[in-house]
Amino acid sequence: MQANPPKTQKSANGAVLAHWAPENETFWRTQGERTARRNLWISIPCLLLSFCVWMIFSSVAVNLNRAGFHFTTDQLFLLTALPSVSGALARVPYSFVVPLIGGRRWTAISTFILAIPCLWLGYAVQHPETSFQTFIIIALLCGLAGGNFASSMANISFFYPKAQQGKALGLNGGLGNLGVSVMQLVVPLVISVAVFGSFTQATPLADGGSLWLANAAWIWVPFILLAAIAAWIGMNDLHSAKASIVEQLPVLRQPHLWILSILYLATFGSFIGFSAGFAMLTKTQFPDIAVMHYAFFGPLIGALARPIGGSLSDKLGGIKVTTVNFIAMALFTGLVFFALPGGNTHGSFWLFFAVFMCLFITAGLGSGSTFQMISVIFRRVVMQHALNKGLPEEDATRRAGTDTAAALGFISAIGAAGGFFIPRAFGLSLSWTGSPLGALKVFLVFYVVCIVITWCVYGRRINQGMATRQKA
Repeated sequence: MQANPPKTQKSANGAVLAHWAPENETFWRTQGERTARRNLWISIPCLLLSFCVWMIFSSVAVNLNRAGFHFTTDQLFLLTALPSVSGALARVPYSFVVPLIGGRRWTAISTFILAIPCLWLGYAVQHPETSFQTFIIIALLCGLAGGNFASSMANISFFYPKAQQGKALGLNGGLGNLGVSVMQLVVPLVISVAVFGSFTQATPLADGGSLWLANAAWIWVPFILLAAIAAWIGMNDLHSAKASIVEQLPVLRQPHLWILSILYLATFGSFIGFSAGFAMLTKTQFPDIAVMHYAFFGPLIGALARPIGGSLSDKLGGIKVTTVNFIAMALFTGLVFFALPGGNTHGSFWLFFAVFMCLFITAGLGSGSTFQMISVIFRRVVMQHALNKGLPEEDATRRAGTDTAAALGFISAIGAAGGFFIPRAFGLSLSWTGSPLGALKVFLVFYVVCIVITWCVYGRRINQGMATRQKA
């Protein structure tokens, strides 16, 4: 018989839910699903804008020298990579902050903060005397937006039952990831017109046109403010998700945390790294191609693939989906070698573009499948450990939820580092050898290592478990 669902009690201001039991089927059907869905659909645009700001230098860097600056190729690659450094570092504290102050409060605050680097960047690009060091600081501030992913995913994980984790986190992460594509689609359009009139100054171009590069940053500010207000008014804090940092830190002792971090670095790290570096890489290999006309396609299809990866993992198992996906990533990376110019060949842009689109798709699918693995594995391991220690089921469920949220955030911090390593690897490989092949060989080896890890640590356990059940 199904237990009676607890009431969704609220605090005086109506924002804090005193009781939350998503695993209770009656509660979920009558009250929980509606509330969880509302929080999810407010969270998604906030996260989308975070990705817009986080990856904004992938579009701005390509145009800086057109706007009157004189930076080297390596410096421009560095500017596209630096936001991922601060983003990865920010994800560590951000992953613990939701249980401290509440998902609603933190979503509103962290979204509002995005306006600061946007306003500064819009001012800086209008002054060619702005130093490279100043752009480094702005790039690092833009990177703080990357930390929002950790807190957003942790927050949404509290709202949904275990059976729907893959789909919910896939939607939040996948549609949030669309921010990279939205930004790379919008920026080339808005920098060609005087969106803000006399508030921005245009840079004359050699072909007779003009460039309003400040629009690339300022266009997001009104939407950021609206999203922050919507989060403050429309989202909820969960009292059951409250936990101190001390309560969350034991998750760092879990070996699975570090193993899954490697897998997520290979999937999401590839998605965000390719998003940051693809435009600059294409410009160096195929200079005659107007890359900004095509750059948004990769992040777009990668982001759309993420929720598919989560849903497939809910149905087929995250371990199976992730293993096959890594095999595909290794194969596509090898195919890039044949598309690059070198020796007596000029390379093939369309083969290069097509293979990279496949890499974006697999990086997106893998991001969804590995995140589903993280959620399922941590909930099961922590829950069993808590029950073995004699904790009541309600307390064990709460511990599983807070530890899983902390793990999701921390692992996402490791994954974000790919946004630094990939464009930096391309930049260094080009500086040392004149070709990105060295970097691509490193990526290929890493994907092969991840195939081995996924199979040996998780895949064999599944097969052994099936064999045991068949014998029984």
